Amino acid sequence: MNKDLTQGSPTKVLWLFCLPLFGSIIFQQLYNIADSFVAGKFIGENALAAVGNSYEITLIFIAFAFGCNIGCSVIVSQFFGAKDYAAVKTTVYTAFLASGAVCLLLMAAGILGCEALLHLIQTPQELFADSALYLDIYVYGLPFVFFYNVSTGIFSALGDSKTPFLFLAASSTSNIAADILFVTAFGMGVDGVAWATFLCQGVSCLLAVIYVLRRLRKIETNGPCKVFDLGILQRIARIAIPSILQQSFISVGNIVIQGIINGFGAAVMAGYSASVKLNNLVVTSFTTVGNGISNYTAQNIGAAKYDRVRQGFTAGLKMVWILSLPLVVLYFAGGRYLIPLFIENPSAGALSTGLRFLQILSPFYFIVSTKLVTDGILRGAGLMGQFMIATFTDLVLRVVLAFVLSATALGSTGIWCAWPIGWTVATAVSVVFYRKKLAHGNVQPAMQRAVS
Repeated sequence: MNKDLTQGSPTKVLWLFCLPLFGSIIFQQLYNIADSFVAGKFIGENALAAVGNSYEITLIFIAFAFGCNIGCSVIVSQFFGAKDYAAVKTTVYTAFLASGAVCLLLMAAGILGCEALLHLIQTPQELFADSALYLDIYVYGLPFVFFYNVSTGIFSALGDSKTPFLFLAASSTSNIAADILFVTAFGMGVDGVAWATFLCQGVSCLLAVIYVLRRLRKIETNGPCKVFDLGILQRIARIAIPSILQQSFISVGNIVIQGIINGFGAAVMAGYSASVKLNNLVVTSFTTVGNGISNYTAQNIGAAKYDRVRQGFTAGLKMVWILSLPLVVLYFAGGRYLIPLFIENPSAGALSTGLRFLQILSPFYFIVSTKLVTDGILRGAGLMGQFMIATFTDLVLRVVLAFVLSATALGSTGIWCAWPIGWTVATAVSVVFYRKKLAHGNVQPAMQRAVS
């Protein structure tokens, strides 16, 4: 059901809207967690390291899908808030066409260039074949990744966060079962893990696209709508391109960091692969909550309700801090019980690496969640320059400090210390931009630029 986010208490509206998004991204992350779980438990530590090694490269592709998602979502939200339903439909059709073209280009690049990237990050020889195989199959499934992401962005823009949650809950649990079936019953290795994900993502994508098109048909407009509009594409691009650059450079930074980690051997790689999945589950969940706040912000911009944007910022902070508390406790105190979920009889080096990673990063979830809420407001307001500056501050600090600190007596621990430093400084930058542009009466000009 479509939901108007410009009505009702901001706190209640955001909780009801963002909690299903939070649940959705948990199930989305279960795709990768399931791959790592099955690889580590049923194939071996090297298989887990290969899947984790490949994962950093898949994030580059996901960055483009995410950019298409958020670009379409913000513009649809603005038109929906303004009740311009013909423009809503045209935006959706335009986004599907543009995303398909971008996807084809990335598939060609992936087929031709993934092995070169694996060499670039110094993938150990014993992991190279499995990493390359996993990536090849992943690239074949990119259309599912793209069109699913755009579809979920459309649902969120229309105020519906429950439908994508239901799709993901079903497909993620199916993926776990398919992973285990392919590996244990069919005797497949890393390829079985990849094909299981391919099939389940495909089903989820097809259902999402069908439901989006059905939902659009129910929205009444005066006369037929344009299938493609260059002006709307430009508006989508103004949001999507900075988001793609943000996620792409973060992925490139992570690949550089993965290369540093690879220099410490397979045990550290395996421990990192397990713990970073747990960390990404949290950070990506908060990113998705931030995306929901972008939709909330954009709808209220379209409706010219600027005070609700500032109220939503306060409500969003309270929400993510409440959600952070149990996660910090779980990871800091219970990490030693979570890491073995991914590795059967983990080596002492892998276990200690993963535990140290979680204990260093988890207390800072309160800080990074603050940044992601603030970034969601900036992006929904169309303040993409400020959004990019805050993002690159975090990325540059993490990459540079990973190089510097890993070369000291801290060793691999120095790499993990780079995360909280980058998060803290970048959060301060984001909050300064918010207070300067949105918190003290300067909100309207920015909103007018975003929807002009």
